[in-house]
Amino acid sequence: MNNAPPTKGGLGEPPAPLIKALRLIVLALVRLLMRYRVVYPQLLELLKSAYVQVAEHEHPLPGKPQTDTRMSLLTGIHRKDIKRLRTQLAAGVEEPLAVNQSVRIVARWISEPHYRLPDGSAAPLPFKATDQPSFESLVEEVCRQDLRPRVVLDEWLRLGIVSEADDGRITLQSEAFVPRQGVEEQAFFLGMNLSDHLNAVAHNIQGGTPPFFERCVYYDELSDEAIAELRALTEEVGMDALKRINARARELKQRDAARGGGTQRINMGIYTWHEHSTRPETPQ
Repeated sequence: MNNAPPTKGGLGEPPAPLIKALRLIVLALVRLLMRYRVVYPQLLELLKSAYVQVAEHEHPLPGKPQTDTRMSLLTGIHRKDIKRLRTQLAAGVEEPLAVNQSVRIVARWISEPHYRLPDGSAAPLPFKATDQPSFESLVEEVCRQDLRPRVVLDEWLRLGIVSEADDGRITLQSEAFVPRQGVEEQAFFLGMNLSDHLNAVAHNIQGGTPPFFERCVYYDELSDEAIAELRALTEEVGMDALKRINARARELKQRDAARGGGTQRINMGIYTWHEHSTRPETPQ
């Protein structure tokens, strides 16, 4: 059960700073929704479903059934919609197999010494070889018999994750799994990363202990030249940090697997964003 602290300003009245922050989040979301023609009724249905899911699973009364009437009181959604959504609501959201496997393959490529160059970057690999590491051996080490290396390569070439040279060597285009074309893959990370970020912020704003690490660097009144330099610095330093964390995470996962495995998951990310700071003030 989610025991949020009481809000200031009276029962059921959310803090004004929270409403202001939510508006900024919703504005960014609506820009994305309108780009992909997700109209208001579709978003409303998603919101209703999310309210029902959270109310049902995170706000029960000990020893009492979770009735449609109580959930309607908790969420403000009509009982007939509650009944319909409880019937329709999926048990959970599963990540696409291709995304999950691809993330693991790239993580191995950039962390295992025999798949890296002396400077630590991912080494270009032949597709198949008997006397040296290859793309085929990389995929087979991660996926066993689940995915054929040729299928993975064809899909990664389509998405722009790798390139293939005339000599057949395969080069990782970015030392992270960032699909350039596939909407399904990009949407998966959109959902996972933003929801995890919001969960961390919500935990912190409610006074959760220990707080999650959540920091940013913010400056305005910068030139285009300064922005370009800072973006390059962020990518360089950020990727170095993520590669170091990835290598240690692999070591810890192998250790925990030898001990019987664990049940926790962790998501760590670094982001950057820039825009003109002369935009009109958001109306409240």
